[in-house]
Amino acid sequence: MTSYAPAVRARRTALAVALGAQLALGLTACAGDDPDEGTNGIGKLSAAEIDTRARAAADAATAVHLAGTLISKDGSYTLDMRLNADGGTGSVTSKENTFAVLRVGDDLYLKADAAFWSAERDAQDGKGEDDDAEAAEKLDGKYVKVPEDDPTYKRLRGFTEKDTLLDGLLSLHGTVNKGDRAKITGVPTIRILGGKGEGGSLDVALKGTPYPVRVARGGGGGTVTLADWGRSFELAAPPQDDTVDYGGQLPKNSG
Repeated sequence: MTSYAPAVRARRTALAVALGAQLALGLTACAGDDPDEGTNGIGKLSAAEIDTRARAAADAATAVHLAGTLISKDGSYTLDMRLNADGGTGSVTSKENTFAVLRVGDDLYLKADAAFWSAERDAQDGKGEDDDAEAAEKLDGKYVKVPEDDPTYKRLRGFTEKDTLLDGLLSLHGTVNKGDRAKITGVPTIRILGGKGEGGSLDVALKGTPYPVRVARGGGGGTVTLADWGRSFELAAPPQDDTVDYGGQLPKNSG
């Protein structure tokens, strides 16, 4: 009598091995499809938790570079600013003007060209006198120290205060929800959205520390990208021979 038992056992063993291999491949494929594999894991969190983590990361960072446009009832401003706990430096462009802003501690400096100062003096007194043009030329390209009691000081200082600027910039309105994943300036992100379509959006890094990468303000209030979190830089007062101390008050500046 011929026994087929060994052959049957061999086929069962081969089948088991094949099924095991297929199962292993299936599990590997599933693992590779995990969108959170290799990330910092915040994509698994709720929108509110992502918002909290991103705000905490921003608050803890010692420095940031932000660039973009802010739109408000006071006008539209394009910013390119580097900020830290001691102040900030960079440029601000409004509808009429472009100027540099530098703050070191409580000392605030404004640098603009002669056309900027000529326009401000003409707006102030309605004249285009030769002495006004001469005064504007003297201020051309110079750092002008802004007196703390000048109305311009408070407005310009706001562009240089990291915590104040970020508090307003990163605030989303309404109940937050999770949005799509994307890649912004090479950084993979998860988006969270403010409520009712007008609450703004915030893209948060999925790699490393969950820093905010881009914010779109609600109601068409502009879009700003954020980078170089925690990258230190030096702030120093401009050289004395490149600085004008205007005294008690600047020519009225609309920014």
